[in-house]
Amino acid sequence: MKKILLGLLALLSSVFGADISTYEYATYQDTPSTKNALATNGFTIVGEYDAMQDPNYHVIVYTCPTLKKGASTKDRGFAGVQKVLVDTTNNTLVLTNPEYFLSAYLQDDFNADNAKRINSKLTKTFGELKGSEDTLEDDDIAGYHFMMGMPYYEDMIEVAQGDDLLAKLQKNAGDNVVFTLQVGDATVVGVAMPTENGEKSYISAIKGEKHTAFLPYMVLIQGDEAKIMHPKYALAIAYPKLSMGDFMGISGTPGDIEDYFTSLFK
Repeated sequence: MKKILLGLLALLSSVFGADISTYEYATYQDTPSTKNALATNGFTIVGEYDAMQDPNYHVIVYTCPTLKKGASTKDRGFAGVQKVLVDTTNNTLVLTNPEYFLSAYLQDDFNADNAKRINSKLTKTFGELKGSEDTLEDDDIAGYHFMMGMPYYEDMIEVAQGDDLLAKLQKNAGDNVVFTLQVGDATVVGVAMPTENGEKSYISAIKGEKHTAFLPYMVLIQGDEAKIMHPKYALAIAYPKLSMGDFMGISGTPGDIEDYFTSLFK
């Protein structure tokens, strides 16, 4: 009987798709302990910062050879890192789920086995992981957009074109550069946005503090182009439970993000 039930569950999963959590929660530990756990288990920390300028929401950005290899082809650089939020307000660790975000960012290049191996390594690192209620079906993630007429992953925005883009970004962003990672022939850079209409403003408007693990916002430099994910896509994939009303409440945010990153290359 047990085999029959397992077979039925597998069949239903193949027909309807399995729900994949956007984030995973682990037992709380402080920032030094979290960084030590990552390093001890083969992950490399590339940056950290206080999301929304709030030390209660400290994000640690990490990578590993599997992540960098998967992100080394054109337009895949955003998949070179994953992140952990040390949330002292809610006393928990919030991890971006590699199975979710790698599927979103790698698209047709997504390798489910690699993502599962990274997740198994994270379980070894932090113990049992509990999935968030924010989910999408596994076969919907790569082709996700919020609604008809809204952007997909591939609808990136070019924020700069020309020479010496990384040097310009580093000079203009200064201490707001959270991390810089070379992935293949490209460079992905995470940049804090502590402006009047930045992270603190739009995250609080949607009450999304608990899931700021997707931050900092990233820019991808490939050759003579610098691109960001379209904010209407990036926010929707990071917060798949957002309603139309939520989006209307931050209707100016996509333009603010685009303007901010464009300004960093002047």
